[in-house]
Amino acid sequence: MMNNTPLITIITVCYNSATTIENTMRSVLNQDYANIEYIVIDGASTDDTLAIINANKTTNTRVISEPDNGMYDALNKGIALAQGEIIGMLHADDFYSYTDVLSNVVKSMQRNNAQLLYANLLYVNATDTNKIIRNWTSGTYTVNAFMWGWMPPHPTFFVRKYIYAQYGNFRLDMQSAADYELMLRLIHVHKLSINYLPQTIIKMRVGGVSNATLGNRIIANKADRKAWVVNKVSPYWFTLYIKPLRKIMQYVLK
Repeated sequence: MMNNTPLITIITVCYNSATTIENTMRSVLNQDYANIEYIVIDGASTDDTLAIINANKTTNTRVISEPDNGMYDALNKGIALAQGEIIGMLHADDFYSYTDVLSNVVKSMQRNNAQLLYANLLYVNATDTNKIIRNWTSGTYTVNAFMWGWMPPHPTFFVRKYIYAQYGNFRLDMQSAADYELMLRLIHVHKLSINYLPQTIIKMRVGGVSNATLGNRIIANKADRKAWVVNKVSPYWFTLYIKPLRKIMQYVLK
């Protein structure tokens, strides 16, 4: 069983993120949860990112700055370094919605000794973060939800450290679908215990790579198909068509 205040590791990866990295870091370091390890993996930024990181880091912050092979390679580095019982990720364009996010995450995972947790996310305007662009309300997971195009927002996804050791990290060959493949593997294939925290815990500035253009969306869809193939499971014929269509309601119900 989990103790009352387990160490939780938050990993932020960044590259040339000088305009947003302080906001991201402060949202972690201002959390009211007492037992946090914060790992920042910088991809050898050429702007002021590293100087801002060093100006804001505290004694519980570990900073690595070196070239990497992209976001998921950097996240894997962070997972390998993590000492926490629970691991979460907060990207450099994102920030926590309130100061007791991590307290609520831990409480929710403790209730049933859950192995995984996810929550809700808001996409917001890059300059006016009070302006909502898209509301990703995940809803409670049901068996075979992935078959109907469902997935939780990866930035809200928390995982027990031993799960990564047992079931593997991000697959770098999955390109932009590495997060989708990881969640498909852990939730749908291995059927690990998962809690839904019905709160909007993260705000994400718009501009995700996989959705930036139609061409990128087509590439992402091909990578999504590969996620099913490498896990030796078959979706319905419509699964990967309905997956992007589900996002339309996130723009309507905001």
